[in-house]
Amino acid sequence: MDNIVDLTIENFQQVLLEQSQSKLVIVDFWADWCEACKTLMPVMEKLATEYGDKVILAKVNADEQQQIAMQFGVRSLPTVILVKDGQPIDGFAGAQSEGEIRAVLDKHLPKAEEEKLEQARAALAEKDNETAFKLAKEAHDLAPERADIKLVLIEAYINLGHIPQAKQLLETIKLADQDAAYHSLKGRIELAEQASETPEIKALQEKLQQNPDDLEVKVQLAVQLQQANRAEEALEFLLQVLQKDMNFGEARKLMMDTINALPDGDPLASQYRRKMYSLMY
Repeated sequence: MDNIVDLTIENFQQVLLEQSQSKLVIVDFWADWCEACKTLMPVMEKLATEYGDKVILAKVNADEQQQIAMQFGVRSLPTVILVKDGQPIDGFAGAQSEGEIRAVLDKHLPKAEEEKLEQARAALAEKDNETAFKLAKEAHDLAPERADIKLVLIEAYINLGHIPQAKQLLETIKLADQDAAYHSLKGRIELAEQASETPEIKALQEKLQQNPDDLEVKVQLAVQLQQANRAEEALEFLLQVLQKDMNFGEARKLMMDTINALPDGDPLASQYRRKMYSLMY
């Protein structure tokens, strides 16, 4: 494995000073005569393989690399020391179970939602809103209470024009988390809502009020709402039409087109796809 190395004086700086800037380095001190070391090493190698590019397992033969052992103040074997950004941050001495070791490592490794959140932010910066939404949604599914993840997902929603979803999620942000980013997104949602109230939509809404059973008006209104990035409202009107008449005009095609236009992972897509299929079968 590329992330399992034998640590020596020659590669000391590269591994412990340079590579520890981007990865957690697990320094495992061992010796041939140490029975506990022979039990621990396969566990460490298994975990290093599992964690992949997040960690480097640096194995140190304490008898051959006494200078390194002295520098770390190693007094007994086995000893494991975690190094990040060139500094020891944690460790343990003696035999440990796999679960205990995993718990120590997990304290210092980035969580899956953290990685997805950072990738989502990077995608937003690149204006890749589809990717940002997908990653932010995955992070939100892993940690649904985190406000910082919610704010990134809200921004992706807004950039994609899914204003009702953005507004609904914004309303779950607690008062303590309503920072400058929150107020900025709230302002963007309010402006988008104002812009989406087009004269065509208002006229069709008035027409529908006068005749609530007019299926053609509902289809026309759905088209206008979809163009104004109000997909959920559009889908609801199209569903009402199909509930009355599955073969009414272009309603079925319009509904599938609206569903397919939603970003990957948007719960609206699966929600309305199920509703539509339930009418068909």
